Amino acid sequence: MDISNLIQTVLIYALPVLFAITVHEAAHGYAARYFGDNTAYMLGRITLNPLKHIDPVGTILMPLLLYFATSGAFLFGYAKPVPVNFGHLRNPKRDMVWVALAGPASNFIQAVAWAVLLVLLVAGGVHERFFLEMARAGVLVNLVMWAFNLFPIPPMDGGRILVGLLPWKQAQWVARIEPWGFFIVMGLVIAGLVGSLWLRPLMSLGYSTIKLLLTPLTALLR
Repeated sequence: MDISNLIQTVLIYALPVLFAITVHEAAHGYAARYFGDNTAYMLGRITLNPLKHIDPVGTILMPLLLYFATSGAFLFGYAKPVPVNFGHLRNPKRDMVWVALAGPASNFIQAVAWAVLLVLLVAGGVHERFFLEMARAGVLVNLVMWAFNLFPIPPMDGGRILVGLLPWKQAQWVARIEPWGFFIVMGLVIAGLVGSLWLRPLMSLGYSTIKLLLTPLTALLR
């Protein structure tokens, strides 16, 4: 393992990852408060301070161990989930969809913002590899978080969205999966099914959408 390459990779990804997880979690808390649940607000979790959202094991230790164990082929991590009391929402079944959607939506918006920065850097004649790679990393990290969190098994955000959208009977069946959902998702990740059947197609769609959104800007800067 080349330590210098590892340090360079960490420095390139550090800011995009911190922004991605911080804004993601804060967005959940803000949406919950908007729809009637003040739990996250009372605990100081509606903040852009990354220290409030970093989990020492999930955000730092696990990604580093996986990086070394797989030579960078597989990375996974998580932040401290923002506490949401769905029973406090004004319309729990409907509003949980918006609360769950807020996190992935914030990541897609950040991916667009990093892509805009990349276009502006290139158009401005910036050739510094560090900044260009950081902007590309910002797009990649946020699209991965957007796509992965939309996976439709609770406790993933996509699973909560699915529970909120399904009729009561079917929603209860899906909700019962939640205690084992994390292990099911990890099993599917290790088996390669999440990557091939979910992440790659959704991220391809994400990249295509961002490219389409940035078409007017790129045309203007030519």
